Amino acid sequence: MATSDDAGDDGFVRATSLATLREAGRELLTARGRAIAVFHHEGQVRAVDNRCPHMGFPLSEGSVEDGVLTCHWHHARFELSCGDTFDPWADDVRTYPTEVRDGDVYVHPDPPRDRDPATHWRERLDTGLEENLRLVVAKSVVGLANADVPAVDVAERGVAFGTRYRADGWSSGLTILAAMTNALDVLDEADRKRALYTGLRHVASDCAGEAPRFDQPAFDVDDVSAERLAEWFRETVEVRDSDGAERVLRTAVATCDQEDVERMLYAAATDHAYLDSGHSFDMTNKAVETLDRLDWPGASDGTLERDDEAPEGRADAADVLASLVTRFTDAERAEEGSEWRQPEDLAAMRESFVDDLPALAAGERDPGWTPPNEFQEDLLGDDPHAVADALREAIRAGATVEALAHEVASAAATRVARFGTTNEFGDWNTVHHTFTYANAVQQAAGRVEPTELYRGVLDGAFSVYLDRFLNSPPAEIPDPASGDVAVETVDAHRDALRDAFDREGSVNDAGRHAAALLVVADSPRPLWSTLGAALLREDAGFHTLQAYEAALAQFRAVRERAPDAPDGLPSERERVAAVAAARYLAAHSPTRREAEQTFTIASRLLRGESVHGD
Repeated sequence: MATSDDAGDDGFVRATSLATLREAGRELLTARGRAIAVFHHEGQVRAVDNRCPHMGFPLSEGSVEDGVLTCHWHHARFELSCGDTFDPWADDVRTYPTEVRDGDVYVHPDPPRDRDPATHWRERLDTGLEENLRLVVAKSVVGLANADVPAVDVAERGVAFGTRYRADGWSSGLTILAAMTNALDVLDEADRKRALYTGLRHVASDCAGEAPRFDQPAFDVDDVSAERLAEWFRETVEVRDSDGAERVLRTAVATCDQEDVERMLYAAATDHAYLDSGHSFDMTNKAVETLDRLDWPGASDGTLERDDEAPEGRADAADVLASLVTRFTDAERAEEGSEWRQPEDLAAMRESFVDDLPALAAGERDPGWTPPNEFQEDLLGDDPHAVADALREAIRAGATVEALAHEVASAAATRVARFGTTNEFGDWNTVHHTFTYANAVQQAAGRVEPTELYRGVLDGAFSVYLDRFLNSPPAEIPDPASGDVAVETVDAHRDALRDAFDREGSVNDAGRHAAALLVVADSPRPLWSTLGAALLREDAGFHTLQAYEAALAQFRAVRERAPDAPDGLPSERERVAAVAAARYLAAHSPTRREAEQTFTIASRLLRGESVHGD
């Protein structure tokens, strides 16, 4: 192996003699910290980075035939003269200029790059999404972070891809991406990369093998009122007309204010009860949160003009919301199932509530409304009539949608936190669906508060009622202040919490240490960063990733309402949100951690480490 850091004025360094290279066929040069494989093939001298761009195997140990260099580890193939790969999963290998001078071979180890790193990794991310290549997605996320590309821009590329290349539209992958982006600020730097990788790989998986979307155009009108468009949208959804609904929705995005569009969506999402076990509303809320983060590109008051086509890698508000349409038109409606009919006819109670709603909400809303002392007890009780009556009285008393939605979301969090582990494992999903639905209603109500959203509050409350048996027997909510949890150091509880995710059956241990960590840490961040780090190392599924973000959102909502606890200790509702997250995540851990292995390989490769000898 030749080593040289002595470059001439033109940047070239001597590698070897031409005769030696011709006889050996290849030589390895190290110059300026780079290992470069130099080949003599078909009368030409070629030089490439010695690290295979796939997983770092030395290309000097590969074979060359008919102008093709083949790596011997995973058989990635490269066109030798330009470095382009035959295999999209491998990436192109970097080439270096060569010259023959007076019988010696010279190589330029540091030529100008044709493209900046950000452009390269954006293109690789596109390939990873298109081909559903986890390692390529992981390397792209790390590479883009190293190139200082903002996380929101990376996520937007996934949103643009996911809304264009899945005929059935918005699904779990885009919801996960939105949820992970919401949680970035509480995660450590490396875990922020893991979060983006997690969301993007799920988007790629959702779109793999799916047909692309073919858009329905907006109407060629400018003078249809928002009220008329909302009426049309709800009518087309009612009769399950997805094409008509899409045309109306695209027209609304192009001509109406964002709040009007949101109101239209939430009204249609609550015209029937608890669509698709809450997924339809939750996904709609996540789509809107995504657009808020991106400033509603392409909307009537967004960052693109109405007739502009979104640039490559940019999301478009109309495309994002149009991808939701089948979530409305094809959704299961809870009142069509027996659970909402027997033994209590919740559907009939809902119809009566909806009929009375205009009168109930006719008065001024009271931002200072506080719930009666027994309000949570009613929501968590076993009498659906008491639940409906409590909501009716609250609305009549001026309670805002957001305030009531917060109460229902708190009750739903309690169902998760107190889930009895003697129940069937699949019932975790039942309380989870209620919780994420109730959280979504509250998040939506924090932006707009159409009267129709009270229907979403009632649906969440009825679902909390239906879940009552899953708290039998109820798990205890740990309270370190009362002495029922041994309080240790921050590091001790973080280590114990991590350990709980490594052992099956550690659900209650996870809840105890989460509650204790809230008490001993100076801020909530150590808890949520620890939970996030543990979550992102697992092969976590849709619901587990949702659960973490929803619990974080509820924790934040509680703290915003009461930022200064009188004794400096976390409130009961803060503990409930933390315990709910910890117990749910622990119940679904450990896993095989295949995705983490892929991310670790990508990180090591981009640090220049060798993985092929491990």
